[in-house]
Amino acid sequence: MSTLETPLRRAVRAQRRAHRARTTTITLVLAAITFALFVVTMMIGSYVLSPWEVVGSAFRLTDDPSVDFIVLDLRLPTAATALGSGLALGVAGLVFQRLLANPLASPDFVGISGGASLFAVSAILFTGWGAVATSTMALLGALLASIAIYLLAWRGGITGYRFILVGIGLSQLFTALTGYVIARADLTDAREAMTWLVGSVGSAGPFELRTLLVAVAVLLPVAFVLSRRLGALELGDDAASALGVRVERSRLGLLALSVVLVALATAAAGPLSFVALIAGPIAVRLIGNAASLPAAAFVGAIIVLTADLVAQHALPVSLPTGVVTGAVGAPYLIWLLATVNREGRGG
Repeated sequence: MSTLETPLRRAVRAQRRAHRARTTTITLVLAAITFALFVVTMMIGSYVLSPWEVVGSAFRLTDDPSVDFIVLDLRLPTAATALGSGLALGVAGLVFQRLLANPLASPDFVGISGGASLFAVSAILFTGWGAVATSTMALLGALLASIAIYLLAWRGGITGYRFILVGIGLSQLFTALTGYVIARADLTDAREAMTWLVGSVGSAGPFELRTLLVAVAVLLPVAFVLSRRLGALELGDDAASALGVRVERSRLGLLALSVVLVALATAAAGPLSFVALIAGPIAVRLIGNAASLPAAAFVGAIIVLTADLVAQHALPVSLPTGVVTGAVGAPYLIWLLATVNREGRGG
């Protein structure tokens, strides 16, 4: 018996090593592409800089006041917002999709971003409290939306299909309420709110950007550590319990972590549509069914950085970043709906 098991175990170990090597290699390649796009974003503009000038200024390796002004004061905030929001949305989207076992389970599709947008727009239009209020209200809106969806979808447990249906319903409600709030504002404020709702990485203030980057630096490692529980939860509640995982506590923790990431990304860059929906499936295609969260994070960052480059430099007129992500994401959503319906994976 042991002579038969030994080759089998060796084959399993070899397969696991090959999968880890593939995952590590692809993740490192995605990280390199992300860094390259991050640098290119700061190179291009009315005054073109070399990669070495950007890297030297960003990492304080050189001391050129004119280059430092262009890089640190003008371009770095936009590039950092694109990087942070992309990383956050990529991880949050894949956590939702794996936790609810449905490729349509994206935070912007089930109303989390809608709740954050409603409260952030209300803060912009009616409070005048500034960036702190906008970030706080976006976080509050996302948390209240997620709590409402969780409670309304609860029937002795949570299923992905019911969670998504309830989320879509609340998303439409938030959209209608946001339209009503904007309609109550004066024309100038309404135009500002509509611009924010499209989503643009160049609109973040210092407070929103610092908050987003701190959240990304703290919460992404936590999400990576919790990904082992995520894998157990994908096996089903009974199997996860048998493996010693506290099902509802782990599910709530992962959902809360994702909601915070989405809320702070929305507060910094507005509701960038479809990034959370697209990043996870691309990572799954590249790595496999057990796609790692770091890969999804880098794919999200690549999408946002590329969309911003296209929106600012590849079109006849500059557009908000959300216009490009929406133009790419809408056809993908139509294709995804048709595929999910054909394969019966919608629930």
